[in-house]
Amino acid sequence: MSESTDTADQPRQTGHACIQGYLKTLDGSPGVYRMLDAQARILYVGKARNLRARVSSYARPTGHTPRIARMIRETASMMFLTTRTETEALLLEQNLIKQLKPKYNVLLRDDKSFPNILVAKDHAFPQIKKHRGAKKEKGSYFGPFASAGAVNRTLNQLQKAFLLRNCTDAMFESRTRPCLLYQIKRCSGPCVGLIAQADYAESVRDAERFLSGRSTRVQEELAEQMQAASDAMEFERAAALRDRIRALTSVQTAQGINPRGVSEADVIALHMEGGQACVQVFFIRANQNWGNRDFYPRVGADVSPAEAMEAFLGQFYDNKEPPRQLILSDAIENADLMTEALSEKAGRKVEILVPQRGEKAELVSGALRNARESLARRMAERATQTKLLQGLAEAFGLDGPPQRIEVYDNSHIQGTNAVGGMIVAGPDGFMKNSYRKFNIRGDNLTPGDDFGMMKEVLTRRFSRLLKEDPDRNKGLWPDLLLIDGGAGQVSAVREIMEEHGVEDIPMVGVAKGVDRDHGKEEFHRPGQRPFALRMNDPVLYFVQRLRDEAHRFAIGTHRAKRAKAVGATPLDDIAGVGATRKRALLAHFGSAKAVSRANLADLKAVEGISDSLAEKIYGFFHENG
Repeated sequence: MSESTDTADQPRQTGHACIQGYLKTLDGSPGVYRMLDAQARILYVGKARNLRARVSSYARPTGHTPRIARMIRETASMMFLTTRTETEALLLEQNLIKQLKPKYNVLLRDDKSFPNILVAKDHAFPQIKKHRGAKKEKGSYFGPFASAGAVNRTLNQLQKAFLLRNCTDAMFESRTRPCLLYQIKRCSGPCVGLIAQADYAESVRDAERFLSGRSTRVQEELAEQMQAASDAMEFERAAALRDRIRALTSVQTAQGINPRGVSEADVIALHMEGGQACVQVFFIRANQNWGNRDFYPRVGADVSPAEAMEAFLGQFYDNKEPPRQLILSDAIENADLMTEALSEKAGRKVEILVPQRGEKAELVSGALRNARESLARRMAERATQTKLLQGLAEAFGLDGPPQRIEVYDNSHIQGTNAVGGMIVAGPDGFMKNSYRKFNIRGDNLTPGDDFGMMKEVLTRRFSRLLKEDPDRNKGLWPDLLLIDGGAGQVSAVREIMEEHGVEDIPMVGVAKGVDRDHGKEEFHRPGQRPFALRMNDPVLYFVQRLRDEAHRFAIGTHRAKRAKAVGATPLDDIAGVGATRKRALLAHFGSAKAVSRANLADLKAVEGISDSLAEKIYGFFHENG
């Protein structure tokens, strides 16, 4: 891969003439190109098997779609990066699109990681739990599942079927009697020795077999055990086995689609309408449906289904391992290239299919129906949201409907565990990926000083904005600030914004109004008289929803911080004492206070605590008080 071409010495023309000037220095190498406007903002990122041939196609004055023609007119410079192969160019292109979010590319905006089920293997009695993120823990992973809800439903039924524990190791070690889950027949009570290790290990194997797709065999064995128990007149055991079989059947029923001929695949269906798109993804693993998710990539009215599908695949699997098969509703132009790129990424063969008949075609048909219905609902919701934003602009005297509303709220108990919360809303509703929490750090704040907390939150927020997006061209700046409070809070916020040189963002304070009743809110704007909206005004309900969402988010963040603080101990401040060693110390001594009073010899006796670490722990408590 070679360095990108310097654009400084190129003529400062725009459009076809600008692009034509680069043809003299380009050869037929594969690579990635970037098109930039006069302000050096990225307009488009593309890949090419032959850079010269691809760029020359843009230099032609005719034959372009309206979207591409607009992009060419805005182009003032280009950058190039050559690669060894076209496959490498494809991977680089999709990575750059996700990073740079160019204006004219198809863009996948909601791209979170997906949860898995983990059967942890770092304990004699393995724990079964939900897992998201890097697979660093020792154990067996099953997934991905489409959502946390799909994982939770499956875990709930697996607990009924196999009676595996879901408690943490620390809780497991501290139990002296079985917990409520044992009483309601969701756990076999390994924490207090109510099941032998060998029997528990057999239940773990059965759960793993079920999650691996061998569900029929597991159910047959349970049915045989139930019949044997019944013949032996062990009716209580037979009833327990019957309940376990029902739980497994419930999992399969909830999954809906369980294809026999598809063991591992993602079924991906695209529906486009009115310049918008919905991609529905069904996750099929071990012949089981592990849920589905819909995505709404940014597309233009003249984007073809093939282009939209190819862009989605490249960006979706940029940070995910692809399954063995991708079953698509629409063919893509560079299927061989995408297959090669994904196979190289996965380290094994990945197959891309566009089925026309049979079970796979039926799966695509079902996913396509879901995509069509999801997009129809979204378009209806968006139309309603657009009307609300227009009403908000009229009510608050804005220049136009806001595209990004930021709402701030604080939460604390007498100043302790103080946090600030920021929620964001726009044409698509709540933008939860943009929510932010702020741990209040001000040491000089008076407990309960809401003005001081708001100042810290806004100072940190806008200091970062000024640093990361000084030109306001990345869509990160708000068009409207909503503040929970009256004239005093609005005045304070205005002063904070002026200190940062930001005076052009409208702000509105939402005060409870007469009797602090819902529906009697008063609205405060800088330098203007307060006003109210009609009780039945949809805009009033919209503002209430925004404020309530900010309050919910701030309260939830505060509670999480408070819960974490409750479980904190001085051991957290000792370098080298992580979660495992902390558990070992607490299990050995019973409490952090007992650890602080222990002598050096006792500390060295704890399993996993080296002599040097024991000396460090002893020194921490005795030298630092």
